[in-house]
Amino acid sequence: MEWTADVDAGDWIAAGVDRPWRSTVHDVIPRGFPAYARVLHPVTRERPVDRQWPADGDRAGWRSFQRDAPEIDVERVTWDRVAAAFGTVMHPLAQWLRLVRVDPRDNGFGQPRDVEGWRYDSPREGQLDAASWAVLARVLADHTTTPRDGGVAVWEGWGGLVGAMGYGASRLFVEKDADPLHAAFLAHAARDKFNDAFRQPTWQPGVLSDTVSRGPRLDLPGRSFVLFRGGIAELAEPDWPTRMPWRDPARAASGFDAEAESPAIVWPADRAWIVVSEIDFDSTLVGGSSELVAALVRAPGLDVVPLPADADLGWDGDEVNRPLD
Repeated sequence: MEWTADVDAGDWIAAGVDRPWRSTVHDVIPRGFPAYARVLHPVTRERPVDRQWPADGDRAGWRSFQRDAPEIDVERVTWDRVAAAFGTVMHPLAQWLRLVRVDPRDNGFGQPRDVEGWRYDSPREGQLDAASWAVLARVLADHTTTPRDGGVAVWEGWGGLVGAMGYGASRLFVEKDADPLHAAFLAHAARDKFNDAFRQPTWQPGVLSDTVSRGPRLDLPGRSFVLFRGGIAELAEPDWPTRMPWRDPARAASGFDAEAESPAIVWPADRAWIVVSEIDFDSTLVGGSSELVAALVRAPGLDVVPLPADADLGWDGDEVNRPLD
């Protein structure tokens, strides 16, 4: 896996996606593939052994709970099981909050709980975990003639990934080709007037080299990515994050299980398929052959549903699980 300045290799993606953004599969996956799939990001649930969770807002109850430090059961569950627990319906366009009967306009809902006392963590947005990526990669490798060659794009917006203008630890991100007057305005607007009164913003290095940080980006509607040349075969083992060039040594030193962010876009040189983990989506999308989608649905360790073309992945796309009145 190595950085490449040949971002034109991704022009076919920009040419194939829809504009403007409509929260559909074709916002991020080019049109023209025979089939599409949604790899649902993992969900975990937990509940204390032989007791109940305190009620939300019960401060005294939570203090007592934390003092007792009860044993907690934790398990990974499929979205199907989540739907069954909340009396909702799992289907290809299901939205997480509707599955767990939560109104997204309610900012204080906390972690939803089912009638059996399980408390649910939300699926992670924009990132598929390393173990799931490894399973996905092995299936994808069987459905391309170029498993060791292709494009791997990483979203430039992950904190500290690329260098930027700023003041030490609190950096101000300024695009590499930003207008100098606009960059100066942003720097002035973000300054600490008390501690930085006589300082000028300076270039702060990121995880990636200055050459990469200042280099060209793969630009897609609303997103920009650092592009690497590599193959899906390099992601086929669960420890792939330890070998990625965008691996953050500071995260590794802190004991993070995943030492590199999830790729945002991966495709093989033969363009047999494409995989996209859009930053705001709670699932990773795949476009490819019907045989590939069928293989993904069968793959142990993945939670996958086929998607129709033009699938609406927004809140209103889930017309089955309407909010409760």
